[in-house]
Amino acid sequence: MQTNFTPEQLAIPALARSNEILRSCVHCGFCTATCPTYQVLGDELDSPRGRIYLIKEMLETGRAADARVVKHIDRCLSCLSCMTTCPSGVHYMHLVDHARAHIEATYRRPFTDRALRFVLAKVLPYPMRFRLAIGLAKMGKPFARLIPDARVQAMLDMVPKRVPPVSRNDDPQSFAPLGARRMRVALMTGCAQKALNTDINDATIRLLRRLGCEVVVPAGMGCCGALTHHMGREGEAHGFAAANIRAFMAEIRGEGLDAVVINTSGCGTTVKDYGHMFRNDPLAEDAARVAGLACDISELLARIGVPEGAAKGLRVAYHAACSLQHGQQVKTAPKELLKRVGFEVVEPADSHLCCGSAGTYNLLQPEISRELKARKVRTLEAKAPDVIAAGNIGCMMQIGSGTAVPVVHSVELLDWATGGPKPRALAEG
Repeated sequence: MQTNFTPEQLAIPALARSNEILRSCVHCGFCTATCPTYQVLGDELDSPRGRIYLIKEMLETGRAADARVVKHIDRCLSCLSCMTTCPSGVHYMHLVDHARAHIEATYRRPFTDRALRFVLAKVLPYPMRFRLAIGLAKMGKPFARLIPDARVQAMLDMVPKRVPPVSRNDDPQSFAPLGARRMRVALMTGCAQKALNTDINDATIRLLRRLGCEVVVPAGMGCCGALTHHMGREGEAHGFAAANIRAFMAEIRGEGLDAVVINTSGCGTTVKDYGHMFRNDPLAEDAARVAGLACDISELLARIGVPEGAAKGLRVAYHAACSLQHGQQVKTAPKELLKRVGFEVVEPADSHLCCGSAGTYNLLQPEISRELKARKVRTLEAKAPDVIAAGNIGCMMQIGSGTAVPVVHSVELLDWATGGPKPRALAEG
């Protein structure tokens, strides 16, 4: 794609990067075939190619974002399926991130939009605030249908039936391996996950210790920054990320780390991009080092190995989170691990398509999100599974709100198969 940025514009690192990305696009349109929003809406401007044209024109002219551009960029899930499909290697993620930051800086949203985004940014990344909000939302849930705003209805619909007690395992501490130490790893415990499902981190710690890992929960670690990053709130996102970089580097410079383990794939995609986020910052070197150590829990388990197990007689439908299969290009490891410990693993049709969760997307774009959820649930249930497994808390909440089939994190099944307790969702089913 031909671009016409001025030399002055190209002196700005963000514009220079976007120029590189835009020039790599050859207009082929392959991305439209795998874009969930294009499949639902059928509008070229709701495809990656269409959005690329809108972003190019906006950035080249240097003009403020307008309502038309905002509508179509807001509808993007950032599922990154287009990046998996693209034969030219167009790094759409960095381009749409830049567009969102530009929108946040130049466009004044309607008051209700600003208020909702402010609340999400000030609540979801903070586990205790999130827990309090869930408690308040439970009281309002019976009246959800009386509220005219579909986004508020969506927030109330997503309120879980049960909020787990606070887990002490999420506090800064170190867990010794059970047996000889093979490696020392830091566990990113997340933010929303600590409010919604504490079993995931507990299972991760048990499993890693059983496999010879010393597991460290670093002091000063918090939200990865993804939730605010995808809303264009760059300053807040970078603040969260910088705190994590410092927390991990304190461990690296102390007793050392062999890996930074992440069991929420949306966080993993963001942490692995810290090097790019801070490439022009004094933290650049540390950010790149942390990003280089970051890995999904399935990647680490594939590296160190899990013991083979006998057939469990349980049919597992594996849902591939977009942030894992597209954002991190981790596709086979979770399935192979589940098979290795004895589960029968099946995949739904169109497994490359998003479930509609996408961070805060299901709250900000509820109509599109509901359609994508319904499609995903239909394809999963068509496999007649005993349980659905995923590697991302957002996907688990989204799918779980639309099906009676138990939904668990893959690591919970791996922990159970190697000596841990039965996942709560199965035990209560």
